Amino acid sequence: MPRVAPITGKADVPAEYHEVVDGVLQVFGQIRGPFSMLLHSPKVAERMLSFVRFFRTDCVVAPKDRSLAILVAVRERQGAYVWSAQVAAARRAGVREEAIDLIGRKGDPAELPPEERDIVRYTQQLVQKNRIDQAAFDALKNQHDVQWLVELTVAANYYALLSGVVNAFEVPAPPDGDPLPA
Repeated sequence: MPRVAPITGKADVPAEYHEVVDGVLQVFGQIRGPFSMLLHSPKVAERMLSFVRFFRTDCVVAPKDRSLAILVAVRERQGAYVWSAQVAAARRAGVREEAIDLIGRKGDPAELPPEERDIVRYTQQLVQKNRIDQAAFDALKNQHDVQWLVELTVAANYYALLSGVVNAFEVPAPPDGDPLPA
């Protein structure tokens, strides 16, 4: 059980924030996971929801590449709930099972093809050290423009943040998703 009661609907928030709940329902179809906690601060939830909308509709990073970075960030932050939700999304985006497995077991990115390896290495450094060495930075900057690199970095950090929220409040992973590897 989470450390605090999850928000499950409009009845759990003041009427002035019902439109925020409607926004969460519009995007996800239900309230669970990080947003069941974020809605305890409706203004925060509203702002966080704008990132979800951005990543779904306006992000220049291809879903497959973004999913790789998200999985790395979530794995590094041990976000069991977010991992459970994002593995299925990564598969739908075309991420290979070999890449998902490598990320899950925290394997060596050198085992991956260059286009995956560079994203995994970059994101591992970002989450582990909050820094990127020049070689990892240049590997992606030489393939993509700066906007792409900014949006990949923000996506990884956003999902790392969501992992922190569910971990702090001990939101259990849904039983229907992929479990975070031990």
